Amino acid sequence: MKMLVHRTPAATGAPFDLPAIKVHVRVDDGSEDAALTNIGHTAASEIEHFAQIALLRQTIVVTILGPDLDDTLYLPIGPALPDAEPSVSINGQAFTDFLYFPFTRPVIVWGASYLATIPQRVDIEYQAGFGDTAADIPPDLAQALMDQAALHFDGRSPMSAKELTTSPHMARIGARYRGVKA
Repeated sequence: MKMLVHRTPAATGAPFDLPAIKVHVRVDDGSEDAALTNIGHTAASEIEHFAQIALLRQTIVVTILGPDLDDTLYLPIGPALPDAEPSVSINGQAFTDFLYFPFTRPVIVWGASYLATIPQRVDIEYQAGFGDTAADIPPDLAQALMDQAALHFDGRSPMSAKELTTSPHMARIGARYRGVKA
C-alpha cells in the first residue's frame, strides 16, 4: 500500500498570533516582523508534519494505491471537521458504503461492498483543522508553536546539523496529537 497526501489550505489567516510570538521572543518593535512571520509559518508547518495535524482548516486529498483490504482506514491528518462528509472514490468510481468518524484521528469504516470493488486505487477528500483562525487552535499547540518559533529565532543560521533541533515543548505536545493506532 502506498499513501499519497496533499494539503490545500482553506483558511486564509496565519496559524499564529504575531504579537504573541513577539512577546515570547522579546521583540518590542516591528523590526523583526517579516522574519518572525516566516519563522511562525515554518514552526506551524513543522508542528503539522510532526503531529500529523492541520492547525487551520485544510482540504486533505489522500490517494491510496494498492490499499489494504482491512475494514478500517485511519485517515492521515486530523482533526477532521465534523460538518462535512468526505468524498470517496474507488477505482475512479464514487463510493458511499462507509461510516465516517471525524475525530481527532479520523476513521473510515468500510461497508460490506468495499471488498467487492476489488480496490486498486482509493481517493478520499476531506476537511481537517481546528478552525479558520489562530484563536481556534488549542492553547497547548499555540504555545508549542511559539516555543518552536523562539528556537528558530534564537538559533538563526545554525552552523551544524546538531544545532538544528526541535523544541522539547513542541515534541511533547505534538506527540499528544499524533495518531496512535491499535
